[in-house]
Amino acid sequence: MRAPIGTFDDARSAPDCLDLLTGPVAAAVRAWAGPVPADQLLYVDTDPAIADTAVFVEHPGPALLDASANCVVVAGRRGETATLAACVVKSATRVDVNGVVRRHLGARKASFAPMDTATGATGMEYGGITPVGLPADWPLLVDAAVVDTEWVLVGSGRRRGKLILPGKAFAQLPGAVVLEGLGVAVA
Repeated sequence: MRAPIGTFDDARSAPDCLDLLTGPVAAAVRAWAGPVPADQLLYVDTDPAIADTAVFVEHPGPALLDASANCVVVAGRRGETATLAACVVKSATRVDVNGVVRRHLGARKASFAPMDTATGATGMEYGGITPVGLPADWPLLVDAAVVDTEWVLVGSGRRRGKLILPGKAFAQLPGAVVLEGLGVAVA
């Protein structure tokens, strides 16, 4: 099948590619339920050497930048209490960690989680973290612009491969909270 975005000739239904996904992502795809059917989650094979967004969009084309999203893990702290959360924003923006994220988590301080914390807590590879398959008790903050995008390219849990989902599917993920202004323009 042909992908609905990008120049990927071989897009496959994610439920047919569970062996190519990390354990948490495969489990989430297997248990998928909601208004967007699981067969609308697509997997495309990509080169792990170009997994980082800035490099990746140079290869299939800059037009894909507006249809791509990044998922990052953040840590909010208030006193001795730390809360891990994930944020999904369009790739051409950055996460408003010290504003929207900090306020939403009720934290005094918020920052990007260290790489070993992010990968250890998610069971995913750095550079491939996806909102599909995150720990169910985490807040998942999703920028409204992602939900409003027809099709969105995001990590697959590994550096090799990407998932393509309807934007509205991000709102049905466990713990999802759709927020305006989570992604801010890069200066």
